[in-house]
Amino acid sequence: MYESDLAERYVRALVNEIARWNVVEHPQWVDTIYFGGGTPSLLSIDQIERILIVVRERFKVAEDAEVTLEINPGDGGTSAASKRSGFSLDAALVPRGSKSEFFPSLRDLGINRASFGAQTFDDRELKMLGRTHDSADVRTTFQLLREAGFDNVNFDLIAGLPGQTIDGWKRNLEQALHLQPEHLSLYLLDVHEGTPLHDQINRGMRPKPDDDLAAEMYALMIDEIGGAGYEHYEISNFCLPGFISRHNSKYWNGAPYYGFGNSAHSYDGARRRWANQRDATKYVDMIDQRASPIVERTELSDEDAQSEAIFLGLRLMKGISLQNYRARFGRDLCKEFNGELDRLNDAGLIEIDAEVLKLTSRGALLSNEVFAALA
Repeated sequence: MYESDLAERYVRALVNEIARWNVVEHPQWVDTIYFGGGTPSLLSIDQIERILIVVRERFKVAEDAEVTLEINPGDGGTSAASKRSGFSLDAALVPRGSKSEFFPSLRDLGINRASFGAQTFDDRELKMLGRTHDSADVRTTFQLLREAGFDNVNFDLIAGLPGQTIDGWKRNLEQALHLQPEHLSLYLLDVHEGTPLHDQINRGMRPKPDDDLAAEMYALMIDEIGGAGYEHYEISNFCLPGFISRHNSKYWNGAPYYGFGNSAHSYDGARRRWANQRDATKYVDMIDQRASPIVERTELSDEDAQSEAIFLGLRLMKGISLQNYRARFGRDLCKEFNGELDRLNDAGLIEIDAEVLKLTSRGALLSNEVFAALA
């Protein structure tokens, strides 16, 4: 439930956290900024501007920085219901100003990339997921973004929904490709315990996800999107040439990133990870008391760092440079996992040569099996 007093306190706390931040003594330049988590598109233009001002005061922001805002379909008044560092935040739910000017005002602030969760173009499926938008909202929001000058837009779509057919998934892909966003993030359904959908499946109200059908959908996805000129650059991500998500690529490449706000996570690019208080009210109280909001710190061991490098690096379809791995850890990955690599190669899940280890298309679908074998 939205609470205006808490929301404004949250924004003030977020600005103060960024202004006082001293976790890293000499932070690098940042060339990506990402407003994500919660529903940051419910921020007012004034609040977004205040956040960007303090970010630019505290960090050296590159002139060509990628600045992304996650947007809920229907926002804007249309709803029918490198080794440079990255910066991200988790935004609270707060009210916005003029609906007709919202997207153009975002562009005026320097936000140049939008990402929103279309999920599906089937209104029945959207209702099942508990989404408040419909497929018309997706198209209208996309059109408003284009009219406002956004030339870098991402859609999220989900495959493998209960009751979803291969024909229905193909229609989803066709409608997404008809709009021609620069980037597509396409995920297989992951039913989390405690969600209404999980409860409905357990009670027999919805069919269980079909793994074989999901595999067929994934294969269709690769064929259809690749045929439309998109590069399959990460297990779940596709882009037109030149439109890789620069911010998210930092996670997979092991670059540093700094997160602000409740639940935000950070990484120094070497061995240190830390996370903020999850609860928004507690987070605000901690900032108001000039206390650190960090509640979790992790120092990665050699083994942890190696596992992360493999797990995250293999998410990229270009794979892992064996030479870079050897230079970073002083170990030969091929000798370390010789037997497992032979098995995975024979199963058609990986490709490996003298320079690179990478997933095949089949390996991308069964990536968890590969990751488990190399953990």
